[in-house]
Amino acid sequence: MVSPEFSLSQFSPMAKPRNRSFWCLSDSFLYCGGVFLAILLVCSFWSFFTPTLNFSSAITDPSSAVSCKESGFGVNLKSDPKDLTFYDDPELSYSIEKPVKNWDEKRKQWLNHHPSFAAGASERIIVVTGSQPKPCKNPIGDHLLLRSFKNKVDYCRIHGYDIFYNNLLLHPKMGSYWAKLPVVKAAMLTHPEAEWIWWVDSDALFTDMEFKLPLQRYKNHNLVVHGWPELIYDKKSWTSLNAGVFLIRNCQWSMDLIETWSNMGPISKDYKKWGEIQRSTFKDKLFPESDDQTALIYLLYNHKEKYYDHIYLEGEFYFEGYWVEIFGRYENTTEMYLAIERGAAELRRRHAEKVSEQYGAFREEYLKSAGNGKGSWRRPLITHFTGCQPCNGDHNKMYDGESCWNGMVKALNFADNQVLRKYGFIHPDLLDSSIVSEVPFDYPADEGPW
Repeated sequence: MVSPEFSLSQFSPMAKPRNRSFWCLSDSFLYCGGVFLAILLVCSFWSFFTPTLNFSSAITDPSSAVSCKESGFGVNLKSDPKDLTFYDDPELSYSIEKPVKNWDEKRKQWLNHHPSFAAGASERIIVVTGSQPKPCKNPIGDHLLLRSFKNKVDYCRIHGYDIFYNNLLLHPKMGSYWAKLPVVKAAMLTHPEAEWIWWVDSDALFTDMEFKLPLQRYKNHNLVVHGWPELIYDKKSWTSLNAGVFLIRNCQWSMDLIETWSNMGPISKDYKKWGEIQRSTFKDKLFPESDDQTALIYLLYNHKEKYYDHIYLEGEFYFEGYWVEIFGRYENTTEMYLAIERGAAELRRRHAEKVSEQYGAFREEYLKSAGNGKGSWRRPLITHFTGCQPCNGDHNKMYDGESCWNGMVKALNFADNQVLRKYGFIHPDLLDSSIVSEVPFDYPADEGPW
């Protein structure tokens, strides 16, 4: 506090000379006390109306910083201790051709040295996706890929996932559908803090932005794909699962699987032979080259005792769904969800995007009759435009290109509407990306002209 002499003698027009009598000094002290009380009152009212203002916590001495975990800020992004980890091993290679051993122990050691990442590690997911290194041949291909990436970024932002987008071949021989495996292995090494790597093809679009994977269901498994056991073991079909979307645990088992899986691809000297074996085993396979999907089915079929118990064939919901049987239902699905919201004020309530998962949990109570998979009116988690080839335009001849491109636009706008509503807007026409309308306050209870 400023001394009475300094505040009165030098600056106040009411200051008295120092040689006055004692009663004058008393007046001065009374005046000073009044000023002090006034300052206290002002400070009290200030703190009452601005309770979060705290100058002592706004300026932090770096030398006395508390760990991020202890201070409630989550993981510590600025701490990398000098303890040696697998990153300091000169023999470490990210290449698909060089195996990684003792990965579980190495990853555990890294987490021990980075304790702020250990909390929540079991549910941490990195989404990995990508596209080709060169511009698309299809005139609208690059636009569709950009929107596809935005779709994945939106989903990851809502659920707090990191995402890595790769547009390079990390091995010159591993192109096309094989290109994903070198990227997934590199992501596992680059993200020891993550328990799961979620690969999503560029032509696979998130179409339920609220839905979160039921990780507890997969606690005893290391790989999750959309598939059906009867089609593998009874029908021996090369479409018995889809390898364009998969969730793989960041562990040594997965490292070993990727090594075995990759060695059925173009890096193998027996690549041509593997194509012949696959086609002779799965009679409905349409082309002679060995591909990643048939290779995985082959491992499950021929080595069931080694792989089946570790691989979860998800068929209870659209872990990824064939676009042809989905995209015509988006409008009906939208109407069914709006009908739910008209009777559920808690679902209509405006809210911050960061708490979207809570509203997804609220909604589950109303979706018990929706069913799952084919014939369901529930939003599909992922709509997969298999065979469309949006970049090169060389789509499957079963359907024309316009069906593919229009289907992708509908799916993108269907998903985008779920995001845009939190920003106050919506696409009124799923086939027209350029038009948005403002959403009324109590939409959809009040669906006036908009």
